[in-house]
Parts: sequence; C-alpha cells; structure tokens
Amino acid sequence: MTEGPRPVSGTDQAVCADGCCAAPAPSAGPEVTAQRRAVLTRRVRLLVAATITYNVIEAVVAISAGRVASSTALIGFGLDSVIEVASAAAVAWQFSGADPARRERAALRVIALSFFALAAYVSLESIRSLLGAGEPDHSTVGIVLAALSLLVMPILSAAQRRAGRELGSTSAVADSRQTLLCTYLSGVLLVGLLLNSLLGWSLADPIAALVIAAVAVREGREAWKGHHCC
Repeated sequence: MTEGPRPVSGTDQAVCADGCCAAPAPSAGPEVTAQRRAVLTRRVRLLVAATITYNVIEAVVAISAGRVASSTALIGFGLDSVIEVASAAAVAWQFSGADPARRERAALRVIALSFFALAAYVSLESIRSLLGAGEPDHSTVGIVLAALSLLVMPILSAAQRRAGRELGSTSAVADSRQTLLCTYLSGVLLVGLLLNSLLGWSLADPIAALVIAAVAVREGREAWKGHHCC
C-alpha cells in the first residue's frame, strides 16, 4: 500500500497533488551521520545484490515456463525480472562510486527506460495473443513462482525503501518501487494463470499481461521524472 506524504518544511522538496515529490532527489537529512550513511549504503548494496540474485533465477524460470505454456503473461513477468536486474544493477553502479548522488539521474534513466521496454514488448505480445496467435496452456511452475514472489518481493522492497528514504536516494527508492511492482505483477500473474488453469479462460493471460504493461508505463514515467513517494 502506498504511504501518504509526510509533512515537508521549507527546505524540503515540493509535494505535488498526488502526494509524490516533484523535485529532484533530496539530500540525506542532517541527522544522518557519516557513519550511519555508510551503514545505509552497505545495506542498499546488499539488498540490491539479493534482488539481482532472486530475479535472475525468477527470470530464467518464468521465461522458460512461459515458452513451454505459450503464456504471454508469464514471459512478460520473466522479462520484468530481467528489467529488475538491470534496474538493481544501475543502483549498484550508482553506489559503487565515491559520490553516489552524482550518478543519481543516470541510474533513474536506466530504470525508466527499462519500464518502457517491458511495456512495449508485453503490449505487442498481448495484442498478438488476443488476435488468436495462440492459447496459453496450464503452468504449474508459473503458479508456484508467482505465489513465491508474492512472499519474497514485499520484504526486499520494504527494506530497500526504508534504507533509501533515510539515505535520501531517489534511485534506491525508485528501485524499491520496481521491486514492489513485481509483487503486484505476481498477484496479477497468479490470478491470470489460475483463471486459465481452473476455468479455461485463455483470455485472462493476455489481459493480465496488458495490466503488467500499463503499470510499467506509469512507473517508468515516475522514474523518468525523478518522482518518489515521500
């Protein structure tokens, strides 16, 4: 669930009507000492490494199972995992330098472009499926993977979001939102696969994939603008 905006002082960035920050990334507050900043930076690096590892495995399993079952939604979910790896790698690159703040905008651009690429591919494949390019089969592997991601992704996202906010890093928060997006997509994927498997609703698969694409476009726009929830 998206948290509401916190009160801002005159030195904080402006808050737009939808409760998200409209200015570039804030600096870490004065209460964050150099020692605490170092701890948070290491924590972000570890969380990014964990995210990359999980998503590499998730991508291989989802894309392989998606091809076997001819499932656009499952393949799209796997591609989202690939993009999540690219996003996390961009944050890892940012925090590998002596001054992560200088690499903030470039990291955000990579995250945004990765969202747009996912949306474009999944949209095209979904339209092909809706036009009768092929009906998806049952996928037990896909159902288990989607259920597992519903458990794992919220934990990784929440931990990175807390560290990113305290550190004052927009890219770390943006990457955590992409991880959270994976949670939502896991739910959409799970519903689509179950409807297809249990009720034979083959159209549920490309429709679920289009939902994935729509959410990806929204998140890509937010990352490109440098917005993140306060």
